Amino acid sequence: MTPVFLAFLCATGALSLKAQPAWKIVGPDGGDARSFAAVPGHPDHLYLGTTDNWIYESLNGGLSWHRWARLGGADGLILDHILVDPAHPATIYAAGWWAGPHDGGLWITHDGGRNWTEPAGLRGREIHALAQAPSDHRVLYAGSLEGVFRSADGGATWTQISPLGSREIHDIESLAVDPKAPDTVYVGTWHLPWKTTDGGATWHSIRRGLIVDSDIFSIIVDPLRPRIVYLSSCSGIYKSSNGGAWFYKIQGIPSAARRTRAITQDPENRKIVYAGTTEGLYKTVNGGKTFRRMTPRDVIVNDVFVDPRNSNRVLLATDRGGVLMSNDGGATFTQSNNGISERKVQALLVDRRDPQRLYAGVVNDKTFGGVFVSNNGGASWRHIEEGLDGAGIYALAQTKGGMVVAGTNRGIFVLDPPLGGNLAGSALGRGLIWERRDTIANTVMKTAVEIHYGTRVNVQHAVKEPPFPLQSRVNSLDVSGDVWVAGTDNGLLTSTDQGITWHGGPVMGEDDFLSVSAHGKVLAAAWPTGIVLSKDDGQTWWPVGMPKMLARIHCIAFSADGTLWVGAREGVYFTRNLGKTWFWFQRLPFRDVDAIYYAPTAHRVLVSSRHSDQVFGIDPKTLTWKWWQTGYNLALVRPAGNRLVAASVNDGVLVEPAAAGTKAAKN
Repeated sequence: MTPVFLAFLCATGALSLKAQPAWKIVGPDGGDARSFAAVPGHPDHLYLGTTDNWIYESLNGGLSWHRWARLGGADGLILDHILVDPAHPATIYAAGWWAGPHDGGLWITHDGGRNWTEPAGLRGREIHALAQAPSDHRVLYAGSLEGVFRSADGGATWTQISPLGSREIHDIESLAVDPKAPDTVYVGTWHLPWKTTDGGATWHSIRRGLIVDSDIFSIIVDPLRPRIVYLSSCSGIYKSSNGGAWFYKIQGIPSAARRTRAITQDPENRKIVYAGTTEGLYKTVNGGKTFRRMTPRDVIVNDVFVDPRNSNRVLLATDRGGVLMSNDGGATFTQSNNGISERKVQALLVDRRDPQRLYAGVVNDKTFGGVFVSNNGGASWRHIEEGLDGAGIYALAQTKGGMVVAGTNRGIFVLDPPLGGNLAGSALGRGLIWERRDTIANTVMKTAVEIHYGTRVNVQHAVKEPPFPLQSRVNSLDVSGDVWVAGTDNGLLTSTDQGITWHGGPVMGEDDFLSVSAHGKVLAAAWPTGIVLSKDDGQTWWPVGMPKMLARIHCIAFSADGTLWVGAREGVYFTRNLGKTWFWFQRLPFRDVDAIYYAPTAHRVLVSSRHSDQVFGIDPKTLTWKWWQTGYNLALVRPAGNRLVAASVNDGVLVEPAAAGTKAAKN
């Protein structure tokens, strides 16, 4: 390897970061939705809890939404329960938990969301259940991993009422309070249900009739006939007609439906019950004698809301699909996500021919995900997923001719959109279909014994085998030249026929390639700890010497002058001579660089981190930079005409304000 030395670039002055206008969230609409709450007496006034700290509000029955309140500090707070006090609608309770750290809490507002408090008695507790006594609104119950807590003063103070250190009454998942007796509480745990009739002084197991080890996800008590109790578990739905003394299993929901996360009675007809499961919505019209599935099986339902004025209007809070709305009692559903932006956008592409045309690729959303396209800078979006079969999108790139190429967790797909026209329009958008182009031209090296110069020797020959489709994840694509290159979990691939066939595999013993970039005939590819180069269309590769301080590479990009830029855990590095010498761009405010991209029209290298809301644009020649503050943590940034667009970590696509200024800093 060529010897490598490291030079440091030091800024001559401190960088002052002043507040800038937050960038605008433009969608695509949708994402994960967890819980509903309606203002009593005003069912058009709804609140929606999500999986990323935000509560949304709707003033028109869920037809449109807007962000209303953000709770908690760290990202990823799952808001599973929202309660609106019937006596004082400006008093609202929201309970949540963070996945992983066993942390969470309860947040309370008494002024309609302007100010929030967090009661000390539940601070830091992972709250999975919350209920208010219908007959005494000052009495509330909360379920945590430690047990059951009770408040008699509207949530100001809390006392644990389940036995301390109990080996049974812990890991609380669901709660329901008798509509007439505030001290009678039903509790569902990750291991069967319990009941107290004296506010927690004594507890009784109510497991008769249930399959052993059932996790109790939801409990409801009939408001008119409180001895009728429904509960749901991983083994199905159960009903009791005697206050939980005995349960019997309701037939009609197959065990394949897995978990029933929510059960809701029709407020007009108590015999109609909806069951939201991890494999669709089920409905009974005869009090549970039979159930029928109302949605496709891939709909994961977290909560169900039935309009008390019009029980034909049903809303579902779902994973991936956001809010689904029905106006015919669940017979049909459509998405109702206007204003909800909870998408995890992993890939973002600005059309090279029209900067107003944006493509956003999402992951983990299956049939609700894929690629979304906007023809007006994000003002409206259309879902284009036909042909992707629910694949997650990890990379988007575009050829010189305008073809869009998607790297997914299931291979490579192409889309050939028309030059003009409105892709967000219904007719044109529906006609676009993704075509799979990831056939691997399988060539293997086989050893044969041959005689050369009178001596038997082992000789390796390249032998063609039957081609096969790529099934591994595609992390990065560069299709800007005549040779396409893809970095995958199964090595490096190149194509000289626009993706019809691909060649390649592991290089230098490495198969996990995160980032690729092309500069004319030179190809570069990076895995977490190294970089390789090729000057012959990927036929041969050689390693680049790396700085000793560089321990974890995330991304690479060529600028127009051939400088290779590296974004890493340690910050930004660059080399002007393909690795003979390296320089460290030292004085950026953050080091953990996740995305780096050269913007040719702006002549800037755009740098961002998933742990920061700042973007830095470095001039490759002068090594001065500009910065932007977006207000949201970023996955990547792209230029779109005279402004920037970005994929945020949790909030969808962001657009730079038209009048946003930038601050310059000199090195």
